Amino acid sequence: MSAISSDTLLVLGLYGVLAGAYLVAIPLALYAWMAKRWTVMGKLERFGVYGLVFLFFPGLILFAPFINLRMAGQGAR
Repeated sequence: MSAISSDTLLVLGLYGVLAGAYLVAIPLALYAWMAKRWTVMGKLERFGVYGLVFLFFPGLILFAPFINLRMAGQGAR
C-alpha cells in the first residue's frame, strides 16, 4: 500500500480551501452585503454586485433556499 505524497496532500488541501471560499465564504459575504445595501445601492455598485452574482452563482444557489432578501412589509392587515 503506497502512501500519498505530501505534495499531493498539499494540492488537495489547496483545492479544498479554494472550493470552500468559492462555494461558501464569498457567497455568504455577498449575501450579507446585498441584504445590507439592497435599497441604497447606486448604479455602478448594483452593476458590480450583479457581476459577482454571475461569477459566484454556484455558491449562491446553495444558500438561496435559506436566505430571504425580500423587504419587510407594512405589517399584518
